[in-house]
Amino acid sequence: MINSIRAVRRAKGLTLEEVGARCDPPTTAQTIGRLETGTRTLSLGWMNRIAKALGVEAAELVQLPQDTQLTITALLSAEGAQAPTRVEQALTARPGEDMVAVRVTSSIGDYRSGDEIWCRRIEGDWAHALNRDLLVPRPAGRFFFARLLNVDGEKLHLLPLGTGQRQQVVNNPPWAAVAVRLIRTL
Repeated sequence: MINSIRAVRRAKGLTLEEVGARCDPPTTAQTIGRLETGTRTLSLGWMNRIAKALGVEAAELVQLPQDTQLTITALLSAEGAQAPTRVEQALTARPGEDMVAVRVTSSIGDYRSGDEIWCRRIEGDWAHALNRDLLVPRPAGRFFFARLLNVDGEKLHLLPLGTGQRQQVVNNPPWAAVAVRLIRTL
C-alpha cells in the first residue's frame, strides 16, 4: 500500500501547515510531512483525520497494488500548459459505500450528456446541502434531481435544473444524495 497524501494535498493546493491546522485536533506540518513520506506509520486514525482535513474519502489517500495511477503530464493555467516540475499523480476516483451515481442522458443545466454525477447519501442533515444539487427519491421508483434552495423543518424546497421550471417541495424524504463529484469525458 502506497499513501497518496502528498498528491492529494498538492492537487488541492494546500501546504503542510494548512493541512495540519485543518486536522481535528490540529497537528504540526512536520507530522503531516512524516506521514506523507512514510517515515511515520499511517494508522487508520491518522488516515481518517487527514482525509477529513483534505475533504476527501480516506480510500483516496492510499493506492493498493492493483490500483493504477495516472501521472500528471502537464499543468494547465491561464499562461498555457507547462510540464510539472515534479512527478505528480492524478487523483483517483473510488466511490465510497454511501455513494450513488447519476448518468446524464441529455444536457440539462450545467451537465452535459454522458456526464456521471457521483452523489453522497445523507439523511436528515439537509442544511449542509443548501445550494447544492441533490438526488431525492420519489414514490414508484422515480427520483428528483434539483438544487436545494431552502429547508423548512422536514420540507426541502428544490429548484429543477431545466429553464422555466418551478420550485418543488418534497416533504420528509427517507434520504437524499448530494452531488460531490462530476466525471466528464471530453
